[in-house]
Amino acid sequence: MIFHETMPYFPWMEPNLARLPGVQPMQGADFLRQDEVFAGQMALRDSLILQNPSAVHGLLDKARFAAAELYDIVLKEISLNPAYHIGTNTVRRPDGVLVDLNPDAPLLTLGRLVQEDLCILQNDTDEHVLTAAILCFPASWTLDQKLGRPMGRIHKPVHSYTPDMAARVHRMMEVIRPGHGLWRMNFLTYADPSLHHPRTEDAPRDKSDNIDKPFVRCERQSFIRLPETLAVVFTIHTYLMRRSDLPEAARFALQSAEASPKI
Repeated sequence: MIFHETMPYFPWMEPNLARLPGVQPMQGADFLRQDEVFAGQMALRDSLILQNPSAVHGLLDKARFAAAELYDIVLKEISLNPAYHIGTNTVRRPDGVLVDLNPDAPLLTLGRLVQEDLCILQNDTDEHVLTAAILCFPASWTLDQKLGRPMGRIHKPVHSYTPDMAARVHRMMEVIRPGHGLWRMNFLTYADPSLHHPRTEDAPRDKSDNIDKPFVRCERQSFIRLPETLAVVFTIHTYLMRRSDLPEAARFALQSAEASPKI
């Protein structure tokens, strides 16, 4: 298993993050993070992408230009990180692994370069639609059931995603400007520490109030607007900690917050 020793925030203790949708203005181009479990997470991402790409990748035709634009932007961003070495046809990651550059498979390539999962959302009049993604670390959902669906349908199983919340999220995404992204951070508690944790909509949820959930999973989610295609990119950086490794104050606060988990 791949565990973090800490997180940038414990979102259940941060009032600005705990109130849905909990979005905050992004400082600069802060949508990619490299942390202490980079090597472990990237090894798992490599395995998932190389062995079963159809389970973690989807790209509709309408998203091809947006995916190509995102490919160029991410390569530019990581070129500013001295831990990466960008060559003509390959990138050496901070963990020393060489990744072939393939602009014809932009999201599959990016999924092996950064820790974030990357989802492309495009406006379809009333709602944004998920049109492409590299999703190695789903938190109880599957790309197969969400690709091509609007936000309201994507969040169908989520009780807190009310029509009012859907309208607020749509307005939020409409006002995102290139260079002025937003971010939020959620939390979930799990009995299973697997980072690759797909679950179909019809699969029963754990009735786990009475079972031990010793793992805390947080996602730092960011929203950025691509300047050319104007698609919104939703990025997910996943943190996973043992409950027992949380600071004492965070452990006690989590017990209260679990009664109404924010997602």
